[in-house]
Formats: sequence, structure tokens, C-alpha cells
Amino acid sequence: MATTLNNCPAPAKLNLFLHVTGRRPDGYHLLQTVFQLLDHGDMLHFTARDDGEVRRITNVPGVPEDSDLIVRAAKLLKSAAPQQTVHQGADIAIDKRLPMGGGLGGGSSDAATTLIALNHLWHTGLTRNELMKLGLQLGADVPFFIFGQNAFAEGVGEDLVAVDTPECWYVVIEPGVSAPTAAIFSDPGLTRNTNPVRISDFSKASNCFGKNDLQVVATRLFPPIEQAVEWLSQFGDARMTGSGACVFCAFGQEHEADKVLKAARETGPAQWKAWKAKAIERHPLSHLIGS
Repeated sequence: MATTLNNCPAPAKLNLFLHVTGRRPDGYHLLQTVFQLLDHGDMLHFTARDDGEVRRITNVPGVPEDSDLIVRAAKLLKSAAPQQTVHQGADIAIDKRLPMGGGLGGGSSDAATTLIALNHLWHTGLTRNELMKLGLQLGADVPFFIFGQNAFAEGVGEDLVAVDTPECWYVVIEPGVSAPTAAIFSDPGLTRNTNPVRISDFSKASNCFGKNDLQVVATRLFPPIEQAVEWLSQFGDARMTGSGACVFCAFGQEHEADKVLKAARETGPAQWKAWKAKAIERHPLSHLIGS
């Protein structure tokens, strides 16, 4: 029986568009978006323990172990299947590449990878849908990563339908600031009544479908985001992902992305971190989950 599961990817996501279409009575915003997986992200490593303890053995600056979504995900899985996991535990290490407050889904992706990997390592036997329901308790983006493929999303982001997205490369700029999600969504200037679209509207459109309703607020509150959008816009349809702060632009060929990436690194502000990533169709760990 395997006791370790190393090099487990937790991929980044982009919101190819993000519309705020309303607000529920409980205050949660109703959204429409398309989630795009990237071949760039964090990497997690799991070693089973037989004493029931769950430990994060890597220091993550600014994230206490007990509040880390990785640890919370592991403990949530234990509570969902107590008979199988009473003596199961894990040491979890992480190679952290995705920024906090970047709109790339880093923490949510880490949590999803933890649920997928430990469900396999502990032989818990939960289905994909059961894991997605657990993931929603941790955050609205977590179910998407367990869903495991690019998706048109509605509701608070948990109502998912698989969708085909263009094959392309993305240049992503981390502008050197963190955009707190709560600050963006609570801003009185946020558009909350964008007309709903249909999945077929996106499927028939080009790469430039829709907009990100959160971008206007984020660029006003955080000028470095606006600077990154303006700079990247000279090469194509640049926009912010999620509630920020990262900005991206799509390119049909890798050499086009390489040229823009080189320019960003040579001419952009010192606080920028720029990288490229390829669009992928499925989560790299999809094979570890059943239907």
C-alpha cells in the first residue's frame, strides 16, 4: 500500500471573463465566469501517517498552519469518513509558486489537490461529487478544481458545466500587490447587475468574450493593476483574473508569448513578476478520482 504521493500539481486558473449578475439575500454575489486551467501552479507532496495527525511541514509566510486551506481540507476529509481515517494522517509539504491575493485560485487549488490526493492515499473512496461538496465548504473555487476541466460557472461559482476553450499560451503578470477579495466585492462602485449570458454565447465567441466586472474597482483601488493592464494591452486583450491582482493576455503561439514575456521582464517595473503558461484541458490529477 502506497504511503507517499509526491509531485501533486495544484494548477492555477484564469477567469476568462467574470460577470456579477446579482446578489443573494445572504450577501453572496451571483457570478458567471469561465474557468481556464493552466500548466503552472503549486506542487504538493503527501506522506501518510498512522497516528491521525495532519501536519503542514513547510513554512508558508503569512499563513498559519491551522488556518491553511491545505490543513483544513485534510481535516475535513477525515471528518467526512471517520471510519476509514481514524488512524490516518499526513505530513504535507508544498512548493509554493502562486501568489496570495492574485486571483489565480492558489489556495483553492491547493485545497482541491489535498482532497484528491488524500482521498486516494487514504483509500477514503469518496466520489468526485462528494469531494466537490466538501470543497465548497472551503471556498467557492474549490469545486472547480475537483471538477477537473475547464468550465462555465454560475451561482457563486459552484454550478459547473464543461466547456471547450481555445488552445493558447498566456502571459501572466503579478503586479506586486495583493488585492483582498472582500475589499473588491464590498466596494459600492462594483457593477452587480450585468445581464446574464448563455454558455453558447461564449462557445461562439472569440478570445475577447465579456469582461471582468471586478477590474474597474480593483484598478481604482490598486494602481499597479491598472499599470499592468495598460502595458499588456498593447499586445492584445489584457484583463485581470478573479478579484485580482494578476493580469493576463492570450497568444496563439508560444513564440509570441515568449516575446512579450521578455519585454515584460526587461522593461516592466522591478516589482513585476511575469511568466507564461499553456492552457490545459484537464486537471493533472483527474485520473485519481472516479466519476
